[in-house]
Amino acid sequence: MLTILGFAMIATFLVLIMTKKMSPIAALVLIPALFCVAVGQGAQLGDYVIEGVGNLAPTAAMLMFAIVYFGVMIDVGLFDPIVRGILKFCRADPMRIVVGTAVLAAIVSLDGDGSTTFMITVSAMYPLYKRLKMSLVVMTGVAATANGVMNTLPWGGPTARAATALKLDASEIFVPMIPALAMGLLAVFVLAYVLGLRERKRLGMLTLDEALAREPEQETVSTGAGSTRGGSTGGTGTAGTGGEDRLRKVTSASGGGTGTGTDADPTADPADEADDDEFQGLDPNRPTLRPKLYWFNAGLTAALLTAMIMELMPIPVLFLLGAALALTVNFPHMPDQRARIAAHADNVLNVSGMVFAAAVFTGVLTGTGMVEHMADWVVGAVPDAMGPHMAIVTGLLSLPLTYFMSNDGFYFGVLPVLAEAGAAHGVSPLEIARASLAGQALHMSSPLVPAVYVLVGMAKVEFGDHTRFTVKWAILTSLVVLAAGVLFGIM
Repeated sequence: MLTILGFAMIATFLVLIMTKKMSPIAALVLIPALFCVAVGQGAQLGDYVIEGVGNLAPTAAMLMFAIVYFGVMIDVGLFDPIVRGILKFCRADPMRIVVGTAVLAAIVSLDGDGSTTFMITVSAMYPLYKRLKMSLVVMTGVAATANGVMNTLPWGGPTARAATALKLDASEIFVPMIPALAMGLLAVFVLAYVLGLRERKRLGMLTLDEALAREPEQETVSTGAGSTRGGSTGGTGTAGTGGEDRLRKVTSASGGGTGTGTDADPTADPADEADDDEFQGLDPNRPTLRPKLYWFNAGLTAALLTAMIMELMPIPVLFLLGAALALTVNFPHMPDQRARIAAHADNVLNVSGMVFAAAVFTGVLTGTGMVEHMADWVVGAVPDAMGPHMAIVTGLLSLPLTYFMSNDGFYFGVLPVLAEAGAAHGVSPLEIARASLAGQALHMSSPLVPAVYVLVGMAKVEFGDHTRFTVKWAILTSLVVLAAGVLFGIM
């Protein structure tokens, strides 16, 4: 019964958010609460929620202070050179912009933190997507899938969890997987190229000079940087799918393509136009720039990421200290510090609120025993004849299981059972561990991953829209990784 109710709860949640009948926050709270009562454990709901909040509180704290830290770094101009390089490559060609999104997301993913990747990627690419009326779910889908492949780095989490759960060395799991993961990343770049060609066909191709020449009117660009309005549910969806497929209004403070702009369509939603006006892009003349402190900020960021990789302190503590230091050095005056915190308050509130709402979902799913029963049912459903092929079975199961449950639940709860079943048929635990990484491209778009709410929140995309668009491409990418692993004899 718990197995059926567990799958029913997840299915109900996904249907409601994908059909936009409920917001993700409301669904994450109300659906598990109702199912908790349905299984006869309503009296324990408070305990389950508190336990879930306790488990996710460090993640929420990390996201809150990471948003402030990297928001300040964007404000002061740390990432401007990277953005200029990507934008120089992209120009105003939709195909190049989508490929550039994938490349930027993959590069930034080297730090092992999905939230950081999405904040930098969206901050850099959002203005171009909005100006050219490109689909924003293309941006979120490509970024999430690229980050999912790169999430398999030993310091990204899944590899370390697999190594810990099966008592293996992380390098023995990861190093042989590099060719398969490289094929997965190549698949993401090919996907970005194909989606970019589709956007180019829909919108046409302009150079930045041509784009600017199309509109003689200029609007005032908001000063400042790093602030985006709107949460994961207040979005533009697939922007550019309606109305004219032409660029009608462009705003640029520098002529280099990094300003902000709004659509002049008189039928456009005023709320969307307000969002455009309030999005503060990388204006080269914004008063928050601190060019004299560039190398300090670069060194601070490098030290922060190094300390995070070496696990010198818990990540929430590192970002808390980093945010405090960055604010103090770059903005020594209290009014300026308050202004910077206020500029990023919307993102902080939206993301942290979503994380704590997700804590209700995971708390009920775990506390009622649904996850355990679902995992046992899935493992029991594997035919004995598939025993010698348990590595492939593990890879295939990693797709739905890492999507519908947390990495902790899969790697510490399900993977040991799969490894034990494989060992009975002579399959090495190393092969099982490597195969378990195949589903990470899909996992990064799971509603149980806090970082995905940073992505859709900053991009102002509905979570349901992102899910509908991304899941099929993420599944394809995961299957490429799995097939490459089998082809190369890794599993």
